[in-house]
Amino acid sequence: MNVNDGVHQNDAAARTEPPDWWIYRGTGRPIHDIDLAQILPAPPPWRAYRGGPLPEHDVPPPDDGESERRLGTAFTLTEAEIDATELNMVNAALYLRRPLLVTGNPGTGKSSLAYRIARELGLGRVLRWAITSHTTLASGLYGYDAIGRVQAAATSQAQRGGEAEEPPIGDFVRLGPLGTAFLPTRLPRVLLVDELDKSEADLPNDLLSIFEDGEFPIEELTRVRTRHPEVTVHTADPQRTAVVRDGRIACHAFPIVVLTSNGEREFPPAFLRRCLQLRIENPDHEQLAAIVASHLIDEDGEHRDELVREFAERSKAEGGLPTDRLLDAVYLATSGAYQPDHHTWPRLVDALWQRLTVR
Repeated sequence: MNVNDGVHQNDAAARTEPPDWWIYRGTGRPIHDIDLAQILPAPPPWRAYRGGPLPEHDVPPPDDGESERRLGTAFTLTEAEIDATELNMVNAALYLRRPLLVTGNPGTGKSSLAYRIARELGLGRVLRWAITSHTTLASGLYGYDAIGRVQAAATSQAQRGGEAEEPPIGDFVRLGPLGTAFLPTRLPRVLLVDELDKSEADLPNDLLSIFEDGEFPIEELTRVRTRHPEVTVHTADPQRTAVVRDGRIACHAFPIVVLTSNGEREFPPAFLRRCLQLRIENPDHEQLAAIVASHLIDEDGEHRDELVREFAERSKAEGGLPTDRLLDAVYLATSGAYQPDHHTWPRLVDALWQRLTVR
């Protein structure tokens, strides 16, 4: 089935009467009294994973405040203000257990999508993997501090004055955001792979194996699995550990993977074939007003509305401007830090809302 069938034929009806198969509605409002594991259909046979065993306390770590910083405190977005294509593609990714590649201009809310999904579906803290030109697959999976372990062994030996016990190897293994996302859990974690287009050419292809297999080995633990079949390691979640059995991590619920790209490069066909693709367009006036209200709910409505209107017009003329620049201007205009009626205000707004180029 084509998930986009019928969207443009009767868009108004789709907005007022969401399809029954939609789980995610896009508002960011938490779904209370609903167990996602019960309402999420079983995956297709070719995307089913059986990693485990599941941890005894299988509860996603709570959000660490990043969602509030990204999305604001108020729930002002309504289903009518979310593009139906976005809702179709996110829900298709949930059903099919496929990574979602999100493209669009800088500042259009690509990264925020991961936080809306996590907050709405009650999936806890988002695992964010920020990509740079030096990022490798290994750095996202885990790190092993071999030097630290040798130093710890030497210190222990010196203190004891003789042969010392070998330090637990798990104390020197820390899973990265990617590795943590594939730990076996009842509910999927949300993994944000931010700005994938900044990576080296090989990284998208390197991701194909774990996106298909849903598992990976930790070589340092594989070598000692006979003596240490279970090892407790650190994860990318603060103050959290996980038990690794036989030196391998295998997911039970495939994570909800949101990969963002500003369109600065093309990706290999093999990578694109394994992802669902979504382009987020520049927000319109109503969406901008809702975003501002989510972050600045108590601010002066008159100044706020005028700035939203001006920004929407400027963004359309410039081919898109980062939404956070609108938030900056509204904050300055309504916090008392700067007076909008001052003669220098237009120049300040021009400086804030200029295109992202250096002349």
